[in-house]
Amino acid sequence: MPYLLTTIIFLPLLGALVVALIPGNCDKIIRMTAIAFNAAVLMVVGVLCLLFDRTSGSMQFTETHPWIPQAGIHYTVGVDGISLALVFLTALLGFLACLASNTIKSRIKEYFIVYQILMTGMLGTFLALDLVVFYIFWETVLIPMFFLIGIWGGPRREYAAWKFFFYTLAGSVVMLLAIIGIYFLSTPHTFNMLELAYSSPLLSRTLQAILFLMFFFAFAIKVPVFPFHTWLPDAHVEAPTPVSVILAGVLLKMGTYGLFRVCVPFFPEAVAMFAWSLGVLGAVNLIYGACAAFAQTDFKKLIAYSSVSHMGFVLLGLAAMNSTGFNGSILEMFNHGIITGAMFLLVGVVYERSHTREFSAFGGLASTMPRYAFFLTFMALASLGLPGLSGFVGEFLSLAGIFITFPKLAIISAIGLIAVVVLFLVMVKKVLWGKPKEGVVWSDMSMGEVAVIMPLLILVLIVGFYPDAILDFQKHTVDVLVKTL
Repeated sequence: MPYLLTTIIFLPLLGALVVALIPGNCDKIIRMTAIAFNAAVLMVVGVLCLLFDRTSGSMQFTETHPWIPQAGIHYTVGVDGISLALVFLTALLGFLACLASNTIKSRIKEYFIVYQILMTGMLGTFLALDLVVFYIFWETVLIPMFFLIGIWGGPRREYAAWKFFFYTLAGSVVMLLAIIGIYFLSTPHTFNMLELAYSSPLLSRTLQAILFLMFFFAFAIKVPVFPFHTWLPDAHVEAPTPVSVILAGVLLKMGTYGLFRVCVPFFPEAVAMFAWSLGVLGAVNLIYGACAAFAQTDFKKLIAYSSVSHMGFVLLGLAAMNSTGFNGSILEMFNHGIITGAMFLLVGVVYERSHTREFSAFGGLASTMPRYAFFLTFMALASLGLPGLSGFVGEFLSLAGIFITFPKLAIISAIGLIAVVVLFLVMVKKVLWGKPKEGVVWSDMSMGEVAVIMPLLILVLIVGFYPDAILDFQKHTVDVLVKTL
């Protein structure tokens, strides 16, 4: 189908234009229009998944159009097994977070305009095959997220928004310099990412190392990798619930996706040189994130630090430098998106009723909110990696892959995994069990709230019992990527 990927990228932007034409006092029409456009994006992505050739490891549905040909810049997009799952994840979470945006009560028109622009930026980042186009979509995400946190966030929203802005901007400036550098160092000069995957590995080991570190700095901030993680807890705590879902479920994956899309094929010698360091950073993320989460009294901040921990598995799988680790790493990106997205939705449920996220206000909710207790327990078990649920598969493959390459790191990381298990069990105990707080009588989850989170629960079960539902799409592309090393 021609222009399938362009339709996916720019359909949300069209939705923003349509919302802009609706009178500002028509809140219901604005909400329904935004939901309809996000539903349309999800349906088109569903068609893309059905048409995708699982047996191929190459780019599919590619589109190339001259944009600034004098500078060698072309609008080039495509999809392969690495990006497809992330495009589906973006469309799904974008739709569900849009449904959950009924909690937004002020400046609704502006909110959905900015939200739709954010969707275009995220989808474009995962589909771009020209470094300049990739960079533009990457930067497009920055501004909408800044406004979503800074306008619709909590009491310290301006601080959190500016912190997110400056951290990400610092990485973007360095990445822009790296893009310019790789353009002039490539022969012939090009921004095409497929052509660079052939020419960049011919660079000297020193040049590869320098450019790798520049790109890695930008991607590490977005992941986030310790010690560049400090913007994440503040952003999550202050962001409204649907924005936290997008932030954890999609934005963090932009960093790890960049590592696979840019760093591995462009700089294979540098990746091999820094593999041990990447593994160490992954283990630090895993253990530090879990330990830091223990110290939190804020429900949302605990989930934010657990994200830092889970992204450690992605780094470990990348550092493995083999198919097992790569498959586990990419699968963990998808799994973390659906599980942590659900966790933030569940935090939002109790926040809307209590207007607090402090654990001291909770306790004994299992007796008064049984539906909520079921969903929170289920997602906590998925987060800690219970076999049979999706979280287990990605973590297991990542650890198995790193064990082949760096056994000691695998053992240390496995020990750190115990901290993650204890963390989520303690969290469930604090929120659901014990004696209910005096005077606390909150209504259980509504059918609308259940409907938003149910698709994520179903996906956790499907991928847990049948991981090939995702692995079938990515394994051939992973095999091609490993061969470049």
